Amino acid sequence: MKVASLADVKARLSAYIEELPTRGPVVITRNGKTAAVLIAPEDDEDLERLLLARSPHFQALLNKSRRSIREGKGLSRDKFWKAVKERNRK
Repeated sequence: MKVASLADVKARLSAYIEELPTRGPVVITRNGKTAAVLIAPEDDEDLERLLLARSPHFQALLNKSRRSIREGKGLSRDKFWKAVKERNRK
């Protein structure tokens, strides 16, 4: 992992992108404070995981689901997959 200023990353973005696979993520700072992280996803699934992890909408759905499960409204694993199979048949 490397820490770099926003000005340096802006000036040398292509070089930073080329180095990501071997050097890892770059923490980008602005005025000495963390502003962003430059990271290279390993594949499309990794990219999807990264995006979903930071999605407020997806996190809200997860939190709603967790509340439902705590309240006893969730499905067991078997019932869930049975419902999925039935839904896919239609």
